[in-house]
Amino acid sequence: MRLLPTALFFSLLVFGQTGSTTPAARPPAAPPPPRDQARSMVVTKFGIVASSQFLASQSGAKILENGGNAIDAAIAANAVLGVTQPYVNGMGGDLFAIIYEAKTGKVYGLNSSGWTPKALTIDYLKSKNIDKIDPIGVHAVTVPGCVAGWDALRRRFGTKPFSELLAPAVYYAENGFPLPELGARSWISQALLAKPGYKETYMPTGERPQLGDTFQNTALGSSLRQVAAGGRDAYYKSKLTETLVKFLQAQGGTHTLEDFAEFEPEWVEPISTTYRGWQVYELPPNGQGVAALSMLNIMENFPLKDYGHNSAAALHVMIEAKKLAYADMARYAGDPRFGPVPVPEMLSRDLAKRRADLITMDRASCKVLPSELSAKLEAHGRETIYLSTIDKDGNIVSLIQSNYAGYGTGMVAPGAGFSFHNRGAGFDLEPGKPNSLAGRKRPLHTIIPAFMRKGGLSVGFGIMGGWNQSQAHAQFVANVVDFGMNVQMALEAARFTKSTFDGCDVQVETRVSEAVRQELGRRGHIITPMPGYSGVMGNGEATMRDSKRAVNFAGSDPRTDGAAIPQQPPLPSLSAQR
Repeated sequence: MRLLPTALFFSLLVFGQTGSTTPAARPPAAPPPPRDQARSMVVTKFGIVASSQFLASQSGAKILENGGNAIDAAIAANAVLGVTQPYVNGMGGDLFAIIYEAKTGKVYGLNSSGWTPKALTIDYLKSKNIDKIDPIGVHAVTVPGCVAGWDALRRRFGTKPFSELLAPAVYYAENGFPLPELGARSWISQALLAKPGYKETYMPTGERPQLGDTFQNTALGSSLRQVAAGGRDAYYKSKLTETLVKFLQAQGGTHTLEDFAEFEPEWVEPISTTYRGWQVYELPPNGQGVAALSMLNIMENFPLKDYGHNSAAALHVMIEAKKLAYADMARYAGDPRFGPVPVPEMLSRDLAKRRADLITMDRASCKVLPSELSAKLEAHGRETIYLSTIDKDGNIVSLIQSNYAGYGTGMVAPGAGFSFHNRGAGFDLEPGKPNSLAGRKRPLHTIIPAFMRKGGLSVGFGIMGGWNQSQAHAQFVANVVDFGMNVQMALEAARFTKSTFDGCDVQVETRVSEAVRQELGRRGHIITPMPGYSGVMGNGEATMRDSKRAVNFAGSDPRTDGAAIPQQPPLPSLSAQR
């Protein structure tokens, strides 16, 4: 892939930040760069919604057109995604978000990941002769945080009532929508057909829905209507709650009405690092975002720009940095309410330098050890949505929401219309570890939203996909910062992913040249080639604000059914021709 030099990219994209934008003040125009991306960025003075499904993006954009802000649009788009992509997200899952408030320049974080039932402990499971949580069993179901997250976002930053925000999702649930290309491929999980409520909800005719078939979910429409009328309490303190809890208990769960009623999301301070002058933000544990920042700190010790984009040297550094950063995350990250997580030490420059010194440029390390500060994890799930919204004022929402694995447990309570996630499958049943199971504890999460800024540029971005996410975030940041890509190109660019924590295995898209893949193999990496736009790499979205020119940009990953859709401005009435 031929790349636009960083200086030229920013002179074209951001010109006007340090000087006049009048024609007389402009330098001679540079020739247009070669076309190295399949889609164009969306560019507008108004808002944009970028999500993994075009109906959701359109619904969010309509909320903007009706006077809503980026937060309103994000809630509406997420609700529609729960209808159109139930295999990756929905009312039975968790939610995280980063909010950038343009007028103050402040960055806020929301952790709306649910906790375990109070009675679910290691000792309880041992008394039942359970030594491992079934990833599609009832003990993997933590209290879903999605609806509480919508409520927290709306109350603090939103301007619209739930009755307006959830209306598009209710429409598509009750009236149906035709299945798009990638959505139709993902619609049914054979492993979940025997789960209670699954087949009746997602395959109601007894046949697998196909591309173009219209799918309706009136039960989900009813659940959404209840939240639209009663707010968060309609989910956590209502007849619906009683139905959910009774169902979970019938499957052997320890869930109680109190476990739902007493759950609250948490506003948190985002964590950050600088990468070659850019400030990059993630959310703190119990998420994996610290690994993305650790990885960037390690990468900053190497001249990636000089190596060249997706060269063997650049990819080698990033793959090795991934292993080192993830080893520390796996060792130390967990729910900080149950024990301290040494985030400052994990993000220190001194540690990054020591970790970078462990990278040998001509040889891959097939086993790395965590740092010794004041394990290995299994990759259970990668089924998640990510969306980013921006409004005309420059407010940005970076939001991620997930079932964990496809449809989570696949279990659907009678009349609910949504499946319960299985986030609790990630708990460790060995006592004394950061991610050891305990009552009312949040598991280590894979889903992470992100945000980055420098000068007058602010970018909300994210790339979903289980343990793929931190490494994909780091690749996106490097694409923008080291290799001068715009946000669309940075999402499209070929990626690698490594879902395991040990070993030298790594998956690489075949748009990375065969010569580079062979050289990585010579260095000891065990390469599995993946299709050019592989879903294994996750898919992402990004919105960007150039505050000096009051212009918004957005990109959408072609690895999904998504789109970045701009808000249409208010249009004047024109006099009729006589």
